[in-house]
Amino acid sequence: MEADELLVLVAGGDQRAFEQLYGLVSGPVFGLVRRVVRDPAQSEEVTQEVLLEAWRSAARFDPGRGSALSWILTLAHRRAVDRVRSARAAVDREQREGRRYHDPAFDQVSEEVEAGLERELVRRCLNRLTALQRQSVTLAYYDGYTYREVAERLSLPLGTVKTRMRDGLTRLRHCLGGAA
Repeated sequence: MEADELLVLVAGGDQRAFEQLYGLVSGPVFGLVRRVVRDPAQSEEVTQEVLLEAWRSAARFDPGRGSALSWILTLAHRRAVDRVRSARAAVDREQREGRRYHDPAFDQVSEEVEAGLERELVRRCLNRLTALQRQSVTLAYYDGYTYREVAERLSLPLGTVKTRMRDGLTRLRHCLGGAA
């Protein structure tokens, strides 16, 4: 049975259909979440949350708007991005608190110089990207937008934005790795 048919049955409370759906989509969901979250344990947790959300909100699935897999992967991407943002916010809070009560280390000047050099390297590598790649990467990584939000902001198709991001990140990786 196809995922679309199974999700419709899940919306009616069919547990066996959910078991089959779980078997079909858990791998792709985990793969997507793992790429966004990176941490394996957190990825497993987010995957379980997504599949539970799919069970609970299956009635909201509209087969006329896309496939079940796309719908579930959209849930997964949103949840993974939320997890990353939440973790980043927690780290930022902890760092702000730590700085409030922290005496500057003896080597603070050295650390600031090193951080400045790293920022300059990233700036130089960003400037090697095409203007379109740089704009997409900057919106996603510095402003925190999702692929879909970047596409909407730039009035471009989602696939175009994803391609720009992939190509831009590949070029950045080569530039930063080559200098390291």
